[in-house]
Amino acid sequence: MTARTIETGTNDLLAHVEHGVATITMNRPERRNALSQDMLQAMGAVLAKCETDPDVGVVVLTGAGGGFCAGGDVKGMAAGDGVKLDLDSRIHLQRVSQRATAGRLHKMPKPTLAALPGAAAGAGFALALACDLRIAAENAVMTTAFARVGFSGDYGGTYFLTQLVGTGKARELYLLSERVDMKEALRLGLVNWVVPADQLEKKTLEIAQRLASGPRVAYRYMKENLNRAAAGETDDCLDLEATHHIHTGMTEDHKEAARAFVEKREPVFKGR
Repeated sequence: MTARTIETGTNDLLAHVEHGVATITMNRPERRNALSQDMLQAMGAVLAKCETDPDVGVVVLTGAGGGFCAGGDVKGMAAGDGVKLDLDSRIHLQRVSQRATAGRLHKMPKPTLAALPGAAAGAGFALALACDLRIAAENAVMTTAFARVGFSGDYGGTYFLTQLVGTGKARELYLLSERVDMKEALRLGLVNWVVPADQLEKKTLEIAQRLASGPRVAYRYMKENLNRAAAGETDDCLDLEATHHIHTGMTEDHKEAARAFVEKREPVFKGR
């Protein structure tokens, strides 16, 4: 089977299907693949297509240019980019986006695999955790990052991280927002495989093709069983995160952190 391109409507996200493997690539390397609205909308639409496409047996999410995803576009936030909406509308749109992306990666009845060539931070970290499995280059890093920019967190990171490492470690990683190297990530269970950077693509394809040729009906029900076994309700967590994330994005602390990010200095938080 030759590769078939999936139209995304934006160069911020690339996608194709080959041999049962749908590869979705976040494509803003100049911004470390930071999430744009175009990218998120396209990702939601592509994931919905992949869920029902009989040619797709597994979905791989990765990033271009040596990175995975830096999370939200902090430079864009500092510049005041985006449509001006009232609070309730912003929360609703955030909820819709989270369910269409992180929620679908987690719940779709097909295996999902995140391939990390480099850093996964903030919402990018959450999207990686939303996948069933993760493989990373040995030079990659992970961080929640939210405390450093005055946000509470979004895209399901609090739910997925708590499920993977337990509430105590999840609180540490959120509150301190320190970087986790791949040796520690493997020990904690944040990733399933760590390989040299030049072997990431080959190993990812090997795992993905094994899953794509596996028992698809069994995988569907395995995922449902595993998701039902997990404590808590994913959608409730996603919705609450969306509400809190939008609220914290309107604080003085977040605006100061966004300016500090652009100015390459430490933010001075004031608790408001």
